Amino acid sequence: MTLEIKNLHVKHEGKEILKGVNLRLENGKVHALMGPNGSGKTTLAETFMGNPKYKITKGQILLDGKDITNLRADKKAKLGLFLSFQNPVTISGVTVSNFLRQAYNSIHKEKLSLLEFRKLLDEKRELLNIPSEFLSRYLNEGFSGGEKKKLEILQLLVLNPKVAILDETDSGLDIDSLKIVSQGISNFMTPEKIILIITHYKRILEYVKPDKVFILIDGKIVSSGGAELVNKLEKEGYEMFKEN
Repeated sequence: MTLEIKNLHVKHEGKEILKGVNLRLENGKVHALMGPNGSGKTTLAETFMGNPKYKITKGQILLDGKDITNLRADKKAKLGLFLSFQNPVTISGVTVSNFLRQAYNSIHKEKLSLLEFRKLLDEKRELLNIPSEFLSRYLNEGFSGGEKKKLEILQLLVLNPKVAILDETDSGLDIDSLKIVSQGISNFMTPEKIILIITHYKRILEYVKPDKVFILIDGKIVSSGGAELVNKLEKEGYEMFKEN
C-alpha cells in the first residue's frame, strides 16, 4: 500500500498554507514529518483527513493510485485512514466506551456485540496501562493532556486502520506517558500499516524509530532523509533548512 500526496496546495481562511507538498508514504514504514510552528503540519493532517475548512486549490491525494482527494472524512475512515488530533474534542454525555464502540462498528463490516467489543477494548487498554474506570468517563471531559493522548492511541489500537497520521501525539506528555504511548504505536505497527508521526521534537522518535523523515517549512518539504536527519535537526535547528 502507498499513500501519495502530489503537489498539494491548500488554503485556510483565504491564506495559502501548503505550497506544493509532495510526499510518498509506504506500508511497513514509520514516517516522521517535522517542522517549526506555523509550517503547515496540522494543515496537512487536517486536509489529508478531509476537513472542509481546508480548501485544496491544486494537487492530489492518492491511496494505492486511487484519487481520494475530495472524499469526506467518513469515507476516508472506511477506507482505513485515521487521524489522531493535536487537540481532541470534548463530548459531554458520551462515554469513552460507547464512543469507541460506535466508531468501530461504523467503519467495520463485521460488527461486534457488546461483549465482543468489551473484550477487545480491555485487551487494548491494558497495553496502555489505562484503568477500566477510564472507559466510563465522558469523552475527554476533565482529561489531562496525557489522558487525551492515551485515548487517541487507544482509539488507534481499537479501530486498527491501515494508515495512521499522528498529529503531535507527544505534546504535553511526561516521560512515563511518552513511553506508554510510544509502545502503543509500536504495537499497532505491522508490515501492512503506514504511520506518519507529526512532531516538533526528537524525543518520540527515540522510542518509535522513523524509516523516513520529512522537513516541512513554510508550506513546502525542504528536505527528506533517514533517521539521521532527526539528529542533524536537533543539532543545527530549522534555520539551516530555511536557507536551502
